[in-house]
Amino acid sequence: MTPADDMAPGTTTRSATRRRFFRRGPWEAAAIALIIAGVVMLMQPFSLALYGYSFATVLLGTAMFIVVSKFPR
Repeated sequence: MTPADDMAPGTTTRSATRRRFFRRGPWEAAAIALIIAGVVMLMQPFSLALYGYSFATVLLGTAMFIVVSKFPR
């Protein structure tokens, strides 16, 4: 019998909560959305400020995707 079996139903351990929070799927989707937002910012003709932040946004999304790809499924 493990310590987790002694817990009340519906409660989770800290490691289980952390494991659920750091799943790959939602974080990869957020990184892809950030990359797409950066590309849209790069191609839009309306705001020079958005254009100025577009490279940083794409770079952040790419770095985030690389890090998140190491998370457990």
